[in-house]
Amino acid sequence: MIKKEVIIGFVVGIIANAMGFLLYILLFSDLSIATTIQVAREQGHLGSLLALGALLNLAAFFGFIKLKRDHRAKGVLIATFLTAFSILLLKIF
Repeated sequence: MIKKEVIIGFVVGIIANAMGFLLYILLFSDLSIATTIQVAREQGHLGSLLALGALLNLAAFFGFIKLKRDHRAKGVLIATFLTAFSILLLKIF
């Protein structure tokens, strides 16, 4: 039961990150989504875009905490750590 709640939180965290990533691109870029991602990768800014997308995880995390869904909040936190690790790998390589 607890494992299911953590997995739900993880999925919510990944979806919130993806939605934040795409929302930022749609609001602040004049280029298409694919072109923006390609240009950001070439210029080394893809990690920054991922970090900005992870801001929606903050809302999901505190929402679950307020609803007393601590295990789901733990899943969102794991998704955020996975994003941070991905950003670290992008910065290194």
